[in-house]
Amino acid sequence: MIKKALTLSAVVLSFAPLFGHAAIQQTKGDFEDKFRQLDESLPTPNVYRNAAGEPGYQYWQQKVDYKIKVNLDEEKRRIEASESIVYENHSPDTLKYLWIQLDQNKYRPDSLSALTTTFGGIGNRGPATKSANGDSPAQLSLDALRREQFVADHDLGYELTKVVDSSGKPLHYVVVGTQMRVDLNTPLKPGKKTEFAINFAFNIVEEDAISARAGYEHFPDDAREGGNDIFLLAQWFPRLAAYTDYEAWTNKEFIGRGEFTLEFGDYDVEITVPADHIVSSTGVLQNPSDVLTKEQRKRLKEAENADKPVFVVTEEEALDNEKEGTNKTKTWHFSADNVRDFAWASSRKFMWDAKGYHQGGDDQPLVMAMSFYPKEGGDLWKKYSTEAIVHTMQVYSRFSFDYPYPTAQSVNGPVGGMEYPMISFNGPRTDLQDDGTRTYSQSEKRFLLGVVIHEVGHNYFPMIVNSDERQWTWMDEGLNSFLDGIACREWDSSIPWGVEPRDVVDYMKSSTQVPVMTQSDSVLRLGPNAYTKPAVALNILRETILGRELFDFAFKEYAQRWKFKRPTPSDFFRTMEEASGVDLDWFWRGWFYTTDHVDISLDSIYKLRLDTKDPDIDLNRQRQEEADKPLSLTLERNINEGRKLWVERFPDVRDFYDDHDRFTVTNKERNKYQKFLNDLEPWEKATFERAVKEDKNYYVLDFSNKGGLVMPIILELTYQDGSKDNMYIPAEIWRRTPKAVSKLIVTDKGKELASVTIDPRWETADVDVDNNHYPRQIIPSRIEAYKAKKSTALVSRDIMQDIKTELKKPEDKKKTEGQDN
Repeated sequence: MIKKALTLSAVVLSFAPLFGHAAIQQTKGDFEDKFRQLDESLPTPNVYRNAAGEPGYQYWQQKVDYKIKVNLDEEKRRIEASESIVYENHSPDTLKYLWIQLDQNKYRPDSLSALTTTFGGIGNRGPATKSANGDSPAQLSLDALRREQFVADHDLGYELTKVVDSSGKPLHYVVVGTQMRVDLNTPLKPGKKTEFAINFAFNIVEEDAISARAGYEHFPDDAREGGNDIFLLAQWFPRLAAYTDYEAWTNKEFIGRGEFTLEFGDYDVEITVPADHIVSSTGVLQNPSDVLTKEQRKRLKEAENADKPVFVVTEEEALDNEKEGTNKTKTWHFSADNVRDFAWASSRKFMWDAKGYHQGGDDQPLVMAMSFYPKEGGDLWKKYSTEAIVHTMQVYSRFSFDYPYPTAQSVNGPVGGMEYPMISFNGPRTDLQDDGTRTYSQSEKRFLLGVVIHEVGHNYFPMIVNSDERQWTWMDEGLNSFLDGIACREWDSSIPWGVEPRDVVDYMKSSTQVPVMTQSDSVLRLGPNAYTKPAVALNILRETILGRELFDFAFKEYAQRWKFKRPTPSDFFRTMEEASGVDLDWFWRGWFYTTDHVDISLDSIYKLRLDTKDPDIDLNRQRQEEADKPLSLTLERNINEGRKLWVERFPDVRDFYDDHDRFTVTNKERNKYQKFLNDLEPWEKATFERAVKEDKNYYVLDFSNKGGLVMPIILELTYQDGSKDNMYIPAEIWRRTPKAVSKLIVTDKGKELASVTIDPRWETADVDVDNNHYPRQIIPSRIEAYKAKKSTALVSRDIMQDIKTELKKPEDKKKTEGQDN
């Protein structure tokens, strides 16, 4: 209930000394400033990155151009290629060597990734577990064994056959895991460029066996003898590591989780594949007349202005391709300008649909949205993939800039979801039924829409706003998850997309949480840490703290400032504050640098009533308050038993005090009251008399911060007449006492509080809603009756019965799937 034990002084509205009930107080040496300015922790602004969070007047970044000729050997599942690289040094430093990324070396058995992979444990993708108490044997799945066998059976990693400068002179190089240092024959001075060439080859990994970000997938049941493959090629060529103003060479080893930090440049790539393959690639096809039929070129042109996707390669053509195979080859020639990476896909299984997206503007008025997928994609891909690409660009551009590239593509293959400039790999598919039809579940539909929107959205972050993925995963995954949450909810609001504040509370109160700013390879649970938590944080910042107008302006300013540039976290934090005009240091510190969680408790409410100083009013109120108290149980039973008081039995003992209680008013109190009024200044008297006349309700609400993360206090006030009000208390209320605060709330006469709820719409990711209500409420939950399963321990096995079981033949497997043995 709302307590009524206290009164409010009439003249001096200072009642804090009355409260001995404040929930949690600081002790000496215990204070923590949750609002300490973040600039103390951020890098000092400089000529490269200024204090406003924008590129400084001497900002620079390197440029790297590639010319690559690559051949796909389908039978050997092998890449052989040569590349010519032009490196432009825009930095103020003279470079004696260059660092090259050799990502394929990650799959070598002696790689840092392989040698440091633990058996089981949190953060591992591998399906291997061990018993915590040693009572049961450790488990190693067939998937894990398959991976081990594939690595043992194949020579993986790069084979480097030539590293030479532009004159053909060999360059000395040293391979360090997934990096290679190339020593230049002549130091590269600022403003100069150097050219060199690398010949390389590698065996392509089977993605399903290795769980990689690229690779091949085999389809043994296709009509063609030996089946067919889909090839997804990424991290496939030696490419320059980034050289930055904040770290110099970003040559941290590629272990697998921390993604990529790359330079922008222009690409000219010739891809030679079997003649019946269809290729999807970063960039624009330069020789369509060499690789597409006249009819296919006509369809591609028609797609530019079509209302719905047009098939460039039809399903029938793809099925025909699946049946035969060829010994001939074709070379697909692509070029791409100002991109930070290059990926491609190739298969004879692909059908290809396309639709033009007319976004207007001067930079790229027409974008071709295209999807490439096998028959296994079915109607799921036909209906949704290309349309989801267009939807993504429409939504993301509202928050950033027009899509600047000529194509945006979605390719189905073995990779669940992975992004590259202009192209993404996405995994969802249909299921083949016994009657030959293909169907998909609602969850698979959600998966496809979500992954296409997310991976195509990565074109904006980090393919254009070029953050350092290896160091700060959240800067692309978190920002992108925030925007894909907006896009997905604008596609279908009835589907739970997993980006609401309530979707992160379990992680935030868990023991496996680490700060969002943790380097990628050290994060325990990457999904909730780098995707969900920062996405939820930005959603709260937009919807609850800043509001859409301030947030959207600041976020778009950040995107446009750093378009085709490389921002760091400090640039994002500073831009959001500078452009919104709001101090958000407390927010960044709490959400990104700590493992605090949100848990604000409403511990008590005290109702105060203004003391009028008029004895005829105040003493009568006190008499009524006394009468309203519950009757003593002893007195109630005495009355029920008919027991009379002594003064009722013997009236002659009654005196003055039997007829006048302790609340009786005398003229002494009345004279004191008149003197009080006469001593008031005119303004004091007017203020006092108005307060007495209005007779408002004064409530003191005591809050405690149990989770440590300071946040606004959002209140729903419910009155006794059934009406409700909402109240927003900014987070700065915690600035002096971050563990506990009290707040005075004043309501009009006749608007008495019945109850108060914190965060009634679950806006702030509060992990415990039980303590959000005052008075406390019964919290609904569910209970499920169940029948205990019999133990499967060794001692419970009925071997006498089980030994009679007939051994089933391998061909009986399908008949018994789903049955208990």
